[in-house]
Amino acid sequence: MSFKYSRKINYYETDRMGVVHHSNYIRFLEEARCRWLESLNFSMEKIEGLGYTIPTLEVYCKYKYHVTSGDEITIKPRVVEYNGVRMKIDYEVFDAKTGKTVIEAWTTHCFTNRELKPANMKKNNKDIYELFENLFNEAKNIMEVK
Repeated sequence: MSFKYSRKINYYETDRMGVVHHSNYIRFLEEARCRWLESLNFSMEKIEGLGYTIPTLEVYCKYKYHVTSGDEITIKPRVVEYNGVRMKIDYEVFDAKTGKTVIEAWTTHCFTNRELKPANMKKNNKDIYELFENLFNEAKNIMEVK
């Protein structure tokens, strides 16, 4: 299931030059990731209710094209690496009007238990494991077609 998250840029998210302040893109990625999980009926709150968290370990962001207040961006996340404990999510982020790539970005995450110790979903929670395994396989199939 390909997911797209679109959002309009607010004036307060821009800097003195009138473009989105670079720090806001990290928030946008997290917004998209959370909405994506909600669309799959597996919200962060649900995952935490099951006793797990998914902390962010790394963020990569390369700025390619600026957007300003009133512009709309679309974010398409996809799981590009997954082993049950760690995963990497790649994001396609583009200007909804022009189609230009705004940023190149990815994040890495791990699954932890309530004590914040790494947790292997394959051993600990079949539903969570299968959700992310399916997302990974879907992204892999899309990449093979391209």
